[in-house]
Amino acid sequence: MYNVDIGKKILSANEEFALKNRHFLAEKKKLCLNMISSPGSGKTTILARTVTELKGRLKIGVIEGDIQTEIDAKRIRAAGAVAVQIETGGSCHLSAAQVSGVLEKFPVDEVDVIIIENVGNLVCPSAFEIGESGKIAVLSVAEGDDKPIKYPALFAKAKVLLINKTDMLAKGASEDFDIERVKADAYKLNKDIEIFPVSAKTGDGMSQWCDWLVNAVEKLKSD
Repeated sequence: MYNVDIGKKILSANEEFALKNRHFLAEKKKLCLNMISSPGSGKTTILARTVTELKGRLKIGVIEGDIQTEIDAKRIRAAGAVAVQIETGGSCHLSAAQVSGVLEKFPVDEVDVIIIENVGNLVCPSAFEIGESGKIAVLSVAEGDDKPIKYPALFAKAKVLLINKTDMLAKGASEDFDIERVKADAYKLNKDIEIFPVSAKTGDGMSQWCDWLVNAVEKLKSD
C-alpha cells in the first residue's frame, strides 16, 4: 500500500508553472501583482479606478479570475485596459498553469504592469504562487478590522495593503472599524508592508497607491 501526498503533488506542479511565469516576466521586465481579498471588497472597482487615474502614465493589463462570468473583465475593458477573464469552474483560486496559459497569448509587450485579480477568497489564493512579483491585499472597512489577525498568511506576504471603502468611515457607516488597529496588526505580521487607505468610489487616497505603482514599475525597469 502506498501513501501519496496529493497536496504536495498539486503544490509541486503549481510551483513549476509559477517558476516558468516568473522567469518569463523577469525576462520581459514586467511587474506582475496578484491582488487578493474577500468577495465584495472592491478589487474590480479599485482596478478600474487605477486604470482611469493612470491613463497617460502607465499601461495596465489585467487578468481576471472568477468562478464564473466575464462581468469583471468587461468592467476593466470599459475603463480602458486590456483584460482577460479566467473562469475557474469552481476552484477557489487561480493556478499558475491557468495564468501561464493566458500569458502565452497576452499582449505583455504592450503593457507596463500586469495585475491579476484573484478569486475572492482570503485563504486559498495566498497559498498558491502564480509567478507574481508580489501580492496586493485588499480589505474593505465593511469586513471588520480583525482580518489581519484571522487570516495572517496574506498580510504577512503582501507588499501592499489597500484599505478600501474609507468613505463609509466618513459617513459613520462602519463605526466599529479601527483603521489604526488594522495598520498595527498588519505591521506586526509584515514590517515592510505599504498601507494605503483608499476609497475607489470617491477617489480619496488613490493617488498615493497609483504613485506607488508607478514607482514600482520604474524601479523594476531600471534594475
